[in-house]
Amino acid sequence: MGLEEIIPAIGLILVLILILPSFIKSNLKKKAFFKNLGIWGMIVLFLMIILYFIF
Repeated sequence: MGLEEIIPAIGLILVLILILPSFIKSNLKKKAFFKNLGIWGMIVLFLMIILYFIF
């Protein structure tokens, strides 16, 4: 694993650490939390598929 893979991974982990507490705080109800988590999961999956076909 080269430096070009490690630096973006660290950046993504740091962004997750910054965003996760407010995401959980704003989604205290289970139904809203899983709905938002599902929406974000579909967005990430869609982006991964698009990027796979591009590269």
